[in-house]
Amino acid sequence: MQEIQRFAQAITTNVEQVIVGKADVIETLVIALLCEGHVLLEDVPGVGKTMLARALSVTLGVEFRRLQCTPDLLPSDITGVSVFNQETRQFQFIPGPAFTHILLADEINRATPRAQSALLECMGERQVTVDGVTRRLPRPFLVLATQNPVEYEGTFPLPEAQLDRFLFKLSLGYLTADQEGAMLVNLGGRHPIEALERQVDGMAIPTLAEQVWQVNVDKTLRDYIVALTQATRTHPELALGASPRGTLALYRGAQARAAVRNRDYVEPEDIQALLPLALPHRCIVRPESVLRGRTAAAILAEIVEKTPLDLGGVEA
Repeated sequence: MQEIQRFAQAITTNVEQVIVGKADVIETLVIALLCEGHVLLEDVPGVGKTMLARALSVTLGVEFRRLQCTPDLLPSDITGVSVFNQETRQFQFIPGPAFTHILLADEINRATPRAQSALLECMGERQVTVDGVTRRLPRPFLVLATQNPVEYEGTFPLPEAQLDRFLFKLSLGYLTADQEGAMLVNLGGRHPIEALERQVDGMAIPTLAEQVWQVNVDKTLRDYIVALTQATRTHPELALGASPRGTLALYRGAQARAAVRNRDYVEPEDIQALLPLALPHRCIVRPESVLRGRTAAAILAEIVEKTPLDLGGVEA
């Protein structure tokens, strides 16, 4: 797993030249890449969500496209459209922004449900179907979607089916005083993104993703993952628990996290560290619990505390 560790370290070191003090967030994006999953970044404006996506694409040396979501966005603006070519007298398909390696869907909740649904097939099947013709998207393919959790006027909340297709949901958060001071020094002259260079071969991600499957997950830990997700479906304060796709996200993510840390086996810490990123957005809290200030993250933290883990049979 040394190759994967070097791959992850090179990405983190390079991106940190632009995004200060967010090594944990960058590592999570690398884990998502190795799982070939998608990430929803929910945070206030100005914390570096878009710049993070740009820095990641430059570091990987892959194609990057930005999709600014607005209420007038059409599905064809995402997937592409067939137009009539006067010279050939035939319809010609013009690919949309979805045909890229890293797609930034900025302020995704400002797009209408019709436009949002155009991303479902892209994210779930890595393909688009236009005019009855199915076309494969390139690999690697990562959707980084952003949304503002504060301003909801003129927005269309993502439905559960769309949220479930995001491997992780995370936020960058504000910088500490020291980190914000370092940011001012970095931005004192030319923006560091302009000097950023490719460090790794992003096209190797599919091959590395196959290696991640070789990371051992002991039966005890598999049972632990299942117990955690099952507990979300029976909890009295949750109207909707995590889906089987959430179980797989936790399993696959734990394997990738272990590989990034140069281990060929999963530890309980891998599961517990990723659970707050993989499951809360897949759960719905009952309205009466919301009124009491309860959140999915807090409920899941309690589930982790109460779910027993028998390590007697684990061989690490």
